Amino acid sequence: MDIHEYQAKQILKNNGINVPQGKVAYTALEAENVARKISARGPWVLKAQIHSGARNHGHFVERNAGKGGGIRIVKTLKDVYKNAQQMLGSTLVTSQNKPNGKIVGRIYVESYVKVEHTFYLSMAIDRTYPAITILAANTETDDIAAILANSQEKIIRVPLNLKGPTKKHSTQIASFLKLHPKNYDNFHHFVCGLFKAFMNSEALMVEINPAGTCRNGEIVALDAKITIDNRAIYRHKDIASFLDEDDIPPRVLKAIRNGFEYHEYNGNIGCIVNGSGLALAMVGLLKGSAACTLNIKGGVDRDKVAAGIKIIATNPRVEGIVINILGGFVRCDMIADGIIDTASEVGMNVPLVVRFEGTNRDEACNILEQSKLPLIMADNMDNAIDKILKSVGENQ
Repeated sequence: MDIHEYQAKQILKNNGINVPQGKVAYTALEAENVARKISARGPWVLKAQIHSGARNHGHFVERNAGKGGGIRIVKTLKDVYKNAQQMLGSTLVTSQNKPNGKIVGRIYVESYVKVEHTFYLSMAIDRTYPAITILAANTETDDIAAILANSQEKIIRVPLNLKGPTKKHSTQIASFLKLHPKNYDNFHHFVCGLFKAFMNSEALMVEINPAGTCRNGEIVALDAKITIDNRAIYRHKDIASFLDEDDIPPRVLKAIRNGFEYHEYNGNIGCIVNGSGLALAMVGLLKGSAACTLNIKGGVDRDKVAAGIKIIATNPRVEGIVINILGGFVRCDMIADGIIDTASEVGMNVPLVVRFEGTNRDEACNILEQSKLPLIMADNMDNAIDKILKSVGENQ
């Protein structure tokens, strides 16, 4: 689950990281009042709160939203009101959410902090090690997107153990970022705070882009993005309340409510699996033909299975569905019952290929055979891919 910047900064602040003073606002008048409480004089920063990066380089669709992007620096209270009024309710298009963009329903008003040096810093789970890994890059001359695309050597990656970053780790990164040695202690405190925020919120990724060093040596998170592991949210009621249903596509929201993981691509075949590894494998084997993946994971019943199939079936791109289940915690016969429930309720208007392996496989196959539904059974994953591609091709 992605959360908004102001929510991410609340988590960072709770874990000892410096953030600019700020507060979210839903109306222009509220934004002006927030700015007044923050300081008697500007400048202030207004930030559109949508789930998308590159807001600063984005543009609004509506003409009355002005020429500014999704992040604006303003110097007077009058300009706070004017720009907030322009941004709220308008559609912000960025490189990450084009072509349709997202409507801005709230903005974050915060104090402007002048910094001497900026850099990118993030913490994520790197499954190739496997380890929690710190990524850092100097962003004084290039933004992180350009560095990722063209200059990977400008990024340092430092794997950690579960005890967190040591002084040796932070010094190595600070040296790579060319920070002044007087800032090394503050940087170590900052990195440790980042690790605590990561662990305490059970995040998949925490990103500061950018962080900045102030003249007094303090380091501040000027922007923040945190992605929380959906499977851990039930342990964090405070974070669960951060879910912004208005900023989440309907199918993704339905998946979240059912405890599923759902991702969309540009192909025409929907995939239902029970495991992240299976989802990635299916996307790879389909070679650009995947329209979406739905990971039902464990702990589901036949009603949730039926709900998952409906989510896939409502994707207008989907011209065929492949169900690939390795039965363990999820029983194959329960998946079969869910398929029958869905077929009886909404019908099956596209080819459906099913592959079962594991717990109650034979029972599941018998259930589907006796149902007389127009299904195609497959023996293994490669066979399932071949059959769905052939079936969709014949339907076109």
